[in-house]
Amino acid sequence: MRMSARQGLRADSTHFTLDGAPFRILGGSIHYFRVPRAYWRDRLLKLKACGLNTLTTYVPWNLHEPERGVYLFQEELDLEAYIRLAGELGLWVILRPGPYICAEWDLGGLPSWLLQDKKMKLRTSYSGFTSAVNSYFDKLIPRITPLQYKNGGPIIAVQVENEYGSYAKDERYMSFIKEALLSRGISELLLTSDNNDGLKCGGVDGVLQTVNLQKLTFGDVQHLAELQPQKPLMVMEYWSGWFDVWGEPHHVFPAPEMISIVRELLDRGISINFYMFHGGTSFGFMNGAVDLGTYKPQTSSYDYDAPLTESGDYTTKYHLLRSLLSTYSNEPISEPPAVQSRRAYEPLAVTHYISLWESLQCAETLFRADDPVNMECLPANHNNGQSYGYTLYQTDIYSGGDLNSRNHVRDRALVFIDRELIGVLDYRTQKVKISQSKSERTLSLLVENCGRVNYGPALDNQQKGLVGDITLDNVPLKKFTMHCLDMKTSFINRLQSQKWTSVGTKPTYPAFFRGSLVVDQPTDTFLKLPNWSKGVVFVNGQNLGRHWSVGPQKALYLPGPWLRSGDNEIVVFEELKAAETVHFAENLEYGKTVDVSTQLFCTLI
Repeated sequence: MRMSARQGLRADSTHFTLDGAPFRILGGSIHYFRVPRAYWRDRLLKLKACGLNTLTTYVPWNLHEPERGVYLFQEELDLEAYIRLAGELGLWVILRPGPYICAEWDLGGLPSWLLQDKKMKLRTSYSGFTSAVNSYFDKLIPRITPLQYKNGGPIIAVQVENEYGSYAKDERYMSFIKEALLSRGISELLLTSDNNDGLKCGGVDGVLQTVNLQKLTFGDVQHLAELQPQKPLMVMEYWSGWFDVWGEPHHVFPAPEMISIVRELLDRGISINFYMFHGGTSFGFMNGAVDLGTYKPQTSSYDYDAPLTESGDYTTKYHLLRSLLSTYSNEPISEPPAVQSRRAYEPLAVTHYISLWESLQCAETLFRADDPVNMECLPANHNNGQSYGYTLYQTDIYSGGDLNSRNHVRDRALVFIDRELIGVLDYRTQKVKISQSKSERTLSLLVENCGRVNYGPALDNQQKGLVGDITLDNVPLKKFTMHCLDMKTSFINRLQSQKWTSVGTKPTYPAFFRGSLVVDQPTDTFLKLPNWSKGVVFVNGQNLGRHWSVGPQKALYLPGPWLRSGDNEIVVFEELKAAETVHFAENLEYGKTVDVSTQLFCTLI
C-alpha cells in the first residue's frame, strides 16, 4: 500500500525532505485558542495565501484540563478539528504540545492546580509533575497520533517541550518528555526550540534542534549550524513583533527591517516559522506575565505586530511578506480572502449597576480560616482551587496603624475599611496607613491575579492571592473570610437575577455595570472604555478580557461571533471609576508605541 510507504519529514542532510523530495518549511503560528472557532478557516486561508505551507500551534494544558481529570476538547478547544481543517486547506502542521508552552499565557500553559503541591517542581522529573503530565498525555496524544503524516494526516513534526535550555533544571526531564511522546505513538520528526543562549543545554538525543530569534546580529544561526553540522537549519520562532505589558508602550517591529532579515534567511536556504503570523487575543484572564526582577502583566491583546492584526486584518508586513514568499514558491500562491467587515456601533449607555459587595451572594465559595489561603489552595472548583480572577479576603480589626503586606500580595489588592477604599497594595506599594479607631471595623482586600509568569525562573512561585501573613502594626492578622471571585460565565449569569440599581444613584465601587447593545447583523468591533479605570469586560456572559486605563491597549477586540442579532448584554466590572457610556471603534487603538529593535530584549525570551 502507498500509505505505509509514506516517508515523513526527514532531517538526514543539510535540507529537509518530505516523502523523499527536498522540502522547505515556511510556517506561521496561529493559536486556535486565541481565535474564535468561526474564524479558524479565514485565518488559515490568509496564512496559506501569504505563501506559507505549514501551520504551527501550541496546545494549552490549562484549558484542556482545567480541573484535575476533567478534559475539554470540544468547541473552541477542538484541537483535532483545527488540525484536520489545516490538512483540508493543504497546510502541513507542526504541533507543539508542551506540556509547557510559554506563549505569554498564564503559567506557560501549565494548570494552576499543580501549585497546590507545596513541593512542586514544574518542568522537572519530580513525580508530582510527571504523573500529571502522564495523565494529560494519555488523553491528548491519542487524539494526535491518527493525524500524523504516516497515517495520512497533516502533522509532519512535533516539538518536545519548549525552550527548555533557558530553564534547564533537570537533565532527565527532556528525555522523559521525548519518551512520553514516543511511547504513546508519536512517530513523526521530533524538534526542540531554543533561543541562542538555550541551545547548549536545550537539546535531547536524536531530536533536531531549532533556534528562536528576531535579528541576525547575534550569530544565532551560525551557532546552531556549528552545534548540528550536516543538519537542516530552522528558525522555529522568527519573532515578527513582540508582546505588550500594561503600562508600557506597544511594541512594533518595522516591516522593511523584518523583510530584509527574512530574505537573508531564505537566501541561505533556512526554514522559518513566523511567531506570530496572527497573534489573536488572550481572552478572559489567560494572559501571562514577565518577571525578570520586576513583575509585569501582559495585555489581553496579543496583536504582536504580526502580519495579520489581532482582528485578522492584512498589514503592510503581510503584503511585503507575500510578495517576497511568492518568489520562493514553486507554484502560484492563492488569492487572499476578502477583508472582513467591522463596525463601530453607537455608544452604549450603561443603565444599571450592582456593587461587588452585593454580588458576593453569587460567589460559589465562602471559606473561613485563621490564616489567609492562596487562591490555588481555596476549596473551590471541586478542590482544584481558584485559577483566575479575584479573591476577596476579609477580617475584623480593632485598631489602626501600618498595614504591611510583607510582599505577600499577588498581584494587586484594593484595600477597604468598611467598604471604603483606602489604598492599593502591589509589588511596589507594600504599606497602607489605617486610621486609629477602637471600634470594630471590617478590613477587606480584593486581590487580583493579574496573570501568572509564563517564562523564566519564577515559574514555581506563581501562587496568587495572599501568599502569606499581612500585618497590622507588626501583628499578623487572623480569622479571614475568603470569597472566590473567578467571574466565570455561571457567576455572571447568576448576577443577572440579583437586584440591580439604576445608574441615577451614585455607585459604590467596585461594581458591575450593565448595558444592552442592540445589533442587527453581528459584526466584529472593538470595545472602548474612555474615562473608566480598571476591570474586566463580559459580553453575553463571556469574559472578553481586562481593561486598564494605563494602556497601551485602548480597546478590546469583540468578535462578531460573540454577538447575536438583537439584545447583547455588556457587563463591565470596574474597580475604581466608571463613565456613563461604553464606546466602540473599528480599529485597535494604542497609546505610545516603541520599536522592539531599540529595546535590549534579546535575553528575554
